[in-house]
Amino acid sequence: MTLPSHSQVIVIGGGIIGCSTAYHLARDYKADVILLEQGKITSGSTWHAAGLVGQLRSSASITKVLKYSVELYKGLASETGLDTGWKMTGCLRLATNPDRWTEFKRLATTARSFGMEMELISPAEVKQMWPLMDVSDLIGASWLPTDGQASPSDITQSLAKGARMHGARLFEGVTVTGFRMDGQRITHVQTDQGDIACEKVVNCGGMWARELGAMAGVTVPLHPVKHQYIITDKIAGLSADAPTLRDPDRRTYFKEEVGGLVMGGYEPNPQGWVTGDIPKNWEFRLFGDDFDHFAQHMEQAIARVPALETVGVKQMINGAESFTPDGNFILGPSPDCANMYVGAGFNAFGIASGGGAGWVLAEWVMRDEAPLDLWAVDIRRFSGLHKDRDWVAERTLEAYGKHYTVAFPHEEYDSGRPRIVSPLYDRLKSYGAVFGSKLGWERPNWFAPEGVAPKDIYSMGRQNWFGPVGEEHAHVRSHAGLFDQSSFAKYELSGPKAAEALEWICANRVARDVGRLTYTQLLNSRGGIECDLTVGRLAYDHFYIVTGTGFRTHDAGWITDHLPASGVIFRDVTEDWGTLSLMGPQARSILEKVTSSDVSNVAFPFGHLREIKIAGVPVRALRVTYVGELGWELHCPIDQLGIVFDALMGADPMLRPVGYRALESLRLEKGYRAWSSDITPNDSPYEAGLGWAVKMKSGVDFIGRKALDAVQNQPLQKMFVGFTVDDPSAVLVGRETILRDGQPVGYLTSGGYGYTVEKSIGFGYVRDEAGISDSWLEQGTYRLMIAGEETPAQLHLTPLYDPLGKNIRS
Repeated sequence: MTLPSHSQVIVIGGGIIGCSTAYHLARDYKADVILLEQGKITSGSTWHAAGLVGQLRSSASITKVLKYSVELYKGLASETGLDTGWKMTGCLRLATNPDRWTEFKRLATTARSFGMEMELISPAEVKQMWPLMDVSDLIGASWLPTDGQASPSDITQSLAKGARMHGARLFEGVTVTGFRMDGQRITHVQTDQGDIACEKVVNCGGMWARELGAMAGVTVPLHPVKHQYIITDKIAGLSADAPTLRDPDRRTYFKEEVGGLVMGGYEPNPQGWVTGDIPKNWEFRLFGDDFDHFAQHMEQAIARVPALETVGVKQMINGAESFTPDGNFILGPSPDCANMYVGAGFNAFGIASGGGAGWVLAEWVMRDEAPLDLWAVDIRRFSGLHKDRDWVAERTLEAYGKHYTVAFPHEEYDSGRPRIVSPLYDRLKSYGAVFGSKLGWERPNWFAPEGVAPKDIYSMGRQNWFGPVGEEHAHVRSHAGLFDQSSFAKYELSGPKAAEALEWICANRVARDVGRLTYTQLLNSRGGIECDLTVGRLAYDHFYIVTGTGFRTHDAGWITDHLPASGVIFRDVTEDWGTLSLMGPQARSILEKVTSSDVSNVAFPFGHLREIKIAGVPVRALRVTYVGELGWELHCPIDQLGIVFDALMGADPMLRPVGYRALESLRLEKGYRAWSSDITPNDSPYEAGLGWAVKMKSGVDFIGRKALDAVQNQPLQKMFVGFTVDDPSAVLVGRETILRDGQPVGYLTSGGYGYTVEKSIGFGYVRDEAGISDSWLEQGTYRLMIAGEETPAQLHLTPLYDPLGKNIRS
């Protein structure tokens, strides 16, 4: 075997993800692609996967990816002649307690929102479909008829053959030993059989992806975890078409296989494997049987399927699977290397995800842009924090243990905390702060009043913070609140070409006068919203950029990917600057007490930034708001943040610190959009109601302009709108189906409660292929499907709070 000297794209890893990616690169793009596998095809973790294929996720885009997998598996055998073992058995998910049943009712609503039909059925119906099951403890079950199961090895071999049929070259027994680099770009893949020049590399190395990435300076935050399941002898009365079964309250799953059952589970005390490199020659390898650890699953499984007590166990599989710190897989371009893409960390969903992941990853590689909103799985959702393998291991084991727990709204992880704290952490704690975590930063979600325990108590209804957050909200509306937002991601762009570069990247006009502050989107070539941020001009050749905490790596990557090769300097200054947001009708009077600068509306209008001093500390003051009230973001050197905080709190005895849950309620009332939920790469500014923030009349070109030009005078097929619900018990969390005159027309992208308007609030896109207008919207009668119940709703096309436009600019 002689390796080629050059290839356009090199895929590393011959599991289902690598073979699917090579297949789609070859089939869809006729790419010159080779695949390198250190052992044999499927020899990593694919060969011992359980093979359950589910489709529904909380993200519409990821659900679309998984639905694509199912469609691919249905027809792949007819293309390649190799059977995939695909069986559309459907899937039952069992509920034994009210919280789980509410979760399933919300899941069924999500399924409908995403164009799938999930039924909720009774224990008697479950018994009829699965006669061997004990249903005595069930409340009910969800039934998704289009889910199923497949043979992981057979699917992968079929994809591998398909890749070869379309021109890809696959090489087994080739170990990648390193990369030749030119700066942050890979020029050659080094192997034990010679070097290969390439343009792009796709790291689909499974649990080896971490060490493969490290060879190129790329962090792939995954951790291998031991996952066990058994295969039983034949069981009398078990149908060959028995639905796959997930029993989350007992933490177990089942599927039929050759007359017996595959049964495994997700325990709360998982066994992680190595935090270092994977041992050499680990192809087709398993760990020894660990029946002591598995006994917890066996006990629960026998209670559900009593026949398991007497049936023989044919084999136990104890293999390593790659899991991630948040339970979502990893796709996309590395922010650390200019031409390495990653597809790894599939959290035992590799078979369900494989077909679709290969599809979107191939397009991402060839077009340098994701084909749809893949933020939930984008590698750029991580940060420098995730270079710490011990932290990643600890958080990943917690995520694994939550695999089958009830998914309560607003639930936080506990492990590895506190990791990053602002200088105000102890001060805020003394005020009763209850912290959440975002990209490692501890942030106050709410403040517990005296006599209330400062901790979250999770539930499916109103949670214990509902009342205290309402008080914080009201205080901002009536007086003022102080938000610690030091976790904001902050960048500086400087140099002679800085203004020109930002005008190309930003949809709004940002090269305004020095001292101006601009809210803008950054668009992709389809006109979809990739970033949502503010840009302030500090000097002619110096700009300050502020974006959301969780988007730090993503937004920095998008900006730097589109900068010119020279004439600009980009710096991430997140840890240099702390941020306090002073918001509320009394914000100006409070600020005037601590600074000698003129902060009147004439001297300091809305949409401007000024450098002022507070208690002798230099402060970048940004006149902007996310709550619909007069306010400033006050950015100062982070080591002096405590001085500024103390000065502000001391200036007004009524000023109080406020948390992020109140911020969310305040922004919902004002109709402000949140990136990753309300606005995404799938949505254009016109559809999102943000056309006013696009410089179409300027004649200046920018990324995405051509796409917007093409639709500028066309009727919109979807439009962002608001809804309120009068029912005081209605809890909106997002993904509730929107019904117009009884027909589904979209779903909510975000939901919450507005304490000023005293109603639940939801936002989302209403869709109609024939075109949407305000009059068409207003002619409809609306209901929201909330946890399976149709609830009357009122449509709103203007902000709920102060719809006549309270002058936050005064």
